[in-house]
Amino acid sequence: MKENSKFGTRAIHAGQSPDSATGAIMTPVYQTSTYAQSSPGKFIKNYDYSRSANPTRTALEANIASLEGGSYGIAFSSGCAALDATLHLLSAGDHVVLGDDVYGGTFRLFEMVYKQLGINYTMVDMTDRASFEAGFNKQTKLVWLETPTNPMLKLIDIGLASELAKKHGALLAVDNTFATPYLQTPLALGADIVSHSSTKYIGGHSDVVGGVLVTNSSELADKLHYIQNAVGAVPAPWDCFLLLRSTKTLHVRMKQHCENARQIASFLEGHSEVEKAIYPGLESFPQHGLAKEQMKDFGGMISMIVRGGLPKAKSVLEKVKIFSCAESLGGVESLIEHPAIMTHATIPKAQREALGIADGLIRLSVGIEDVDDLIQDLSQALA
Repeated sequence: MKENSKFGTRAIHAGQSPDSATGAIMTPVYQTSTYAQSSPGKFIKNYDYSRSANPTRTALEANIASLEGGSYGIAFSSGCAALDATLHLLSAGDHVVLGDDVYGGTFRLFEMVYKQLGINYTMVDMTDRASFEAGFNKQTKLVWLETPTNPMLKLIDIGLASELAKKHGALLAVDNTFATPYLQTPLALGADIVSHSSTKYIGGHSDVVGGVLVTNSSELADKLHYIQNAVGAVPAPWDCFLLLRSTKTLHVRMKQHCENARQIASFLEGHSEVEKAIYPGLESFPQHGLAKEQMKDFGGMISMIVRGGLPKAKSVLEKVKIFSCAESLGGVESLIEHPAIMTHATIPKAQREALGIADGLIRLSVGIEDVDDLIQDLSQALA
């Protein structure tokens, strides 16, 4: 494969070649915990123990690094484990500037685990430059953000975030889970680290849990690989195989996710029972211009606020027939959930309400089913 191959070609071939032993097209599942050594301490192809490295995982890490335009990939057993590894780069007394609208599990890790270990954070509205810059202090070592955010779909200007992080001597890490490398490549915009919950769009079939970090820095890669091995939150070979299967169709799936979401967002925006439809692809979206500039397309995630508050929201989630009421996102099947009760329940109520996570807010992960069926399902549930 040529280094300048386009996304679809890299999705299918990067990090992989036919198996040298058999010619198998698919990377084998190296279901082994350890490896024979030709002499004590003399490893065959640098493999000694599967927590440290596994050929199936090596292929996955190279594949996703290529898709992100990065040099190094480091895979983990979950998206939270990837965030945890990033935070292990810090020491007690360090400070993090954190986006004010992040996944509930991200908030939980900062607030309930690392805060007690002396790593402090300030949550800021990163859509406002003055608020963003005010969040830094002399101890700031990391900026962590999502774009689009979860669940309000706010967009953060990655170039601006990079500028501010560098100005204050901090690393910039971007959670690219919602956008995927098909729609957005943060490293090209100045990020130091890109993070994914590969459970979501990268996996794409709701059958595997995983996480990954990508960087262009050999120094950061060495540190993160050391943490990966030392802490041990690594994905199993079979999980890596499933993710490699999935990245081969990422570009095809994302095109359909985006197309379906565009039509559904337009339908919801005009519905009498919907107070507000939130989707970067709508011209009414406050940052629609930034979306067009920073992203290739607008993604498969939609949020909406229904009229009638919690009773109406619960009714919609109970009435859908094709959408499934479930946490997570990014699979080929459509999911629907209530952030205040489900994915973001750990965030204090006052903080949720300040962000707009109201009782009537519903989050949709639009799948790749026939869009007419999805619209009909939402129509009957909203009626």
